[in-house]
Amino acid sequence: MAVTYEQVRGWVLALPGGREVMVESWGHPTLRIGDKMIAGGAPGSPTMSIKASIQDQAELIATDPDTYAVADYVGRYGWVRITLATADPDEVRRIVEDAWRRTAPKRAVRAFDSGQR
Repeated sequence: MAVTYEQVRGWVLALPGGREVMVESWGHPTLRIGDKMIAGGAPGSPTMSIKASIQDQAELIATDPDTYAVADYVGRYGWVRITLATADPDEVRRIVEDAWRRTAPKRAVRAFDSGQR
């Protein structure tokens, strides 16, 4: 079990509207759906933050507090900080897809879902 920034980046970029944007003032890239950020981190970093709901954040932390924590700055909105070395790739991919579903246009979500069936 372990996840890398590159894996998360690949999952986001594979989703409709997914892109990576470097934020020079922060010193690291962000992963976005259109112009809306859904994840932040950097290659080689031991952690990254991903958008989640307040309820999902609480459940993740309760289930695995060694891997999940309230993200700095945006944790009050549900964002979760993930320790990549101990994270389950399937769970992180689910968190990424849930973040995409909360952020992407509803029409894009419907089109994506109908293409999966």
